[in-house]
Amino acid sequence: MNSLVVTTAVSALVLALNGCSLMSAKPSSPQIAPGTASRPVLTAAEAADFTLERYFAQSGAVSAPVNDPWQPVAIDLAKVTPDFVVGRDAPFATVQQAVNAAVSSGRQTRQFIKILPGTYTGAVYVPIGAAPLTLYGAGAQPQDVQLQLTLDARVLPAAYVATVNPAGQFKAGDPAWTMYNTCATLPADKVIDTPCSAVVWAQADGFQLKNLSITNSLLDTVDGATHQAVALRTDGDKTQLEGVRVIGRQDTLLVNVGEAPTAANKLGTYPLDKIARAYIRDSYVEGDIDFVFGRANAVFDNCEFRVVSTRRQEGAIVFAPDTVPASSLGFLVRNSRITGDAGFRGRGVAKLGRSWDQGASGTGYLVGKSPNGQLVIRDTFIDDSFDPIKPWDQAATTNRPHRGNASPDRKLDDPAFNRLWEYANYGPGAAAAKP
Repeated sequence: MNSLVVTTAVSALVLALNGCSLMSAKPSSPQIAPGTASRPVLTAAEAADFTLERYFAQSGAVSAPVNDPWQPVAIDLAKVTPDFVVGRDAPFATVQQAVNAAVSSGRQTRQFIKILPGTYTGAVYVPIGAAPLTLYGAGAQPQDVQLQLTLDARVLPAAYVATVNPAGQFKAGDPAWTMYNTCATLPADKVIDTPCSAVVWAQADGFQLKNLSITNSLLDTVDGATHQAVALRTDGDKTQLEGVRVIGRQDTLLVNVGEAPTAANKLGTYPLDKIARAYIRDSYVEGDIDFVFGRANAVFDNCEFRVVSTRRQEGAIVFAPDTVPASSLGFLVRNSRITGDAGFRGRGVAKLGRSWDQGASGTGYLVGKSPNGQLVIRDTFIDDSFDPIKPWDQAATTNRPHRGNASPDRKLDDPAFNRLWEYANYGPGAAAAKP
């Protein structure tokens, strides 16, 4: 694929990030199209249309897309000269200081921020309109550089301010002041909600992360109820993550579409008519509920998604896309692993995902108008943590029952059905996907 560096053979890959090796040889898949209403499976002809090239072919508005092929190239740190360095005895003590310096420099070419091994506690915000930035860890492995903060979407703005800006790190006039201040000045009696709970939040296009870990350290300090706590939120186009660990529990990774804040959309979240593309490879994401979610055109290559039982032992759900109905493209997962920890393995109770009917709580799901999450999982190992008969849960927000289309003459974007598909997956968690 020209300069595109992607993973094409499961047998040659190792997920060193989590100490897990992929199968030495991919066995044949037990999944037979068209599958069942509870577990639909694509045919080879249908699956042929779900490729990285198609997900990344266009940019702009969903209603009037522009042909703009994106071919992400591997981030080669051996060829990088850092523009800014973060760490003890380095020019910058915090990552946000280095981001501010990069944005304030006025340069429009890509800038590189090298982060020395260590743990960095604090929010990192990259504003819309910033030139392309690459943040990368200088350790031998992603675990050597930790970006972390404890944020709960259920807290009030005063608690947010005390956590994110205890020493006045964010100041009026700083590049990321608007991002911080929008969350800090929410109504005092209302919780900050999911969009403001991110440890690392990037609104800008061309944002890259390499060889580091991001953790929302709320983790198991709360009960098993609703506690959204985002580790990483990306809003821009051409986002690229390589060798990254993203750790949390509920709503760990928000791969989103964003826009400049407006009076009607102060946080710039979830615009209906915009395309944002993201490529995530060789990475690890951990959580328990809806921990990979959003509406970007996102491709996940050679990644591991791990459900953990330390906070709750039931109701684990991996993916929750909220793709707009006008778009045929949401999440594509390929050549990856979907697994559970010891508390889930062998139980067959976790779910691969569900649609997120975002914004439909007052109306219920409106056919052709409400978001209808789109996801294809293909050529991927699924362990025995997952329900082999009904791997898809009812929709978030509306509790709309999952309804897959197993008709031989189906239309894949029929809004009367869910758009959650599989193809050629294998492992014990895939074994029941037969008609």
